[in-house]
Amino acid sequence: MPTALAADLVSAGTADARSLDEQFHSPVIAWFEANARDLPWRRADAGPWGVMVSEFMLQQTPVSRVLPVYEQWLARWPRPADLAKEAPGEAVRAWGRLGYPRRALRLHGAAVAITERHGGDVPAQHAQLLALPGIGEYTAAAVASFAYGQRHAVLDTNVRRVFARSVTGVQYPPNATTAAERKLARALLPEDERTASRWAAASMELGALVCSAKNENCARCPLAAQCAWLAAGKPAHEGPARRGQTYAGTDRQVRGKLLAVLREAVSPVPQSALDRVWDEPVQRARALDGLVADGLVEPLPDGYYRLPLT
Repeated sequence: MPTALAADLVSAGTADARSLDEQFHSPVIAWFEANARDLPWRRADAGPWGVMVSEFMLQQTPVSRVLPVYEQWLARWPRPADLAKEAPGEAVRAWGRLGYPRRALRLHGAAVAITERHGGDVPAQHAQLLALPGIGEYTAAAVASFAYGQRHAVLDTNVRRVFARSVTGVQYPPNATTAAERKLARALLPEDERTASRWAAASMELGALVCSAKNENCARCPLAAQCAWLAAGKPAHEGPARRGQTYAGTDRQVRGKLLAVLREAVSPVPQSALDRVWDEPVQRARALDGLVADGLVEPLPDGYYRLPLT
């Protein structure tokens, strides 16, 4: 069963600030200070643009895959204006094999908007961040919190899992973020702005390193003493089946193979070169049509294709 504090949070959305600090904020932030990974986007010289780039790249992509692309990206485009000068296809090319390449186009679009609307500086206000193309509630909150130290509830998959287990007493959060989760996140948010930004980073790191989706390490968890899920005997997930991340044989894989050819090409590519990457013609055509519709590939006369220039 959830702890008394957890039950209060779930039902009322509020709790005594001192109790929250003692039972949640202080232990998690202390753990973070001792165990946080040294990641380039957490360093002072990363700046708001470095934080924003990392947030785009880290969506549904592990840190190990992001690190080399992130370093190359910032070396080439250290400011939004540097990226905005380039064709969007260059962003897709530099994205490499990170997956979900529409993120590259959205990041390019955000860089253009930042250059045009904000003089090349990533805006600090949450509303201004949210108004940028390709930026949703999570990314706006994350950039405002991690880059500018502001007080926002930052709810990614890792944070949602920590809250689901420690407070709600279930193994996994719902497949999609709910209003109840947002209410809980706001109730757990420290009042002090700096503490709130550290809490956001710390709870996210806890979910990534300790309270992971599989093989969680409760012995290392600073919330073990008050974790509702652990206290209940770690009951198995009873909700809807969790979505898998299948890849082999999917349209996503075909899209990736087609984009790989275009990324490596210095000139437009004929249809025949794309036909060679996948034997099944119907799926190949569907994947290519999807890339064109998403703005990731530009069709040219006579059956040639290239990465987008505009």
